[in-house]
Amino acid sequence: QLQLVESGGGSVQPGGSLKLSCTAAGFSLTLRAVGWFRQAPGKEREGVASINANGRSTSYAASVKGRFTISKDTARNLIYLEMNDLGPEDTAIYFCAAAISLSYEGDFFPSESAYDYWGQGTQVTVSS
Repeated sequence: QLQLVESGGGSVQPGGSLKLSCTAAGFSLTLRAVGWFRQAPGKEREGVASINANGRSTSYAASVKGRFTISKDTARNLIYLEMNDLGPEDTAIYFCAAAISLSYEGDFFPSESAYDYWGQGTQVTVSS
């Protein structure tokens, strides 16, 4: 069973930054559509950012647009989520997810059901 692995989570003060990474052994993430999701305590999981297979289309949740950036590192088979100007509302477990064969272009955010593989998540805590 393919396993995605997230890293880079931690605790930061409001206004701080973190850069999350997602990788998978033996599976080319950079050729797939990948999404970042998060789940805060007591809340449902929500989509944060997505990038399509060719890397030319990205989408963001309204709450993170302008602060978060999703990108691919083809050479390292990594998907990044760079998070800036973090606030307490960003506190959550962050998950990456990959789709085996999902093709789209433009400003489109695939639903959770579109993704085939998920990581275990990495905790992000923003507090003073």
